[in-house]
Amino acid sequence: MFTFLTMFVQDEDGATMIEYGLMVGLIAVVCFGTVTALGQSLVPFFTEVNGALTE
Repeated sequence: MFTFLTMFVQDEDGATMIEYGLMVGLIAVVCFGTVTALGQSLVPFFTEVNGALTE
């Protein structure tokens, strides 16, 4: 029983998966924030391009 607990404590396979999951989550939050911030400032630009194309 003691060897099982020792192996369980020393096993780091799950920790790596959690770290990758946290990194992917952080990247997703940064991408979402960037798109949200830039999206509102790009609306006039695309409106102007759309107006130029329809003329």
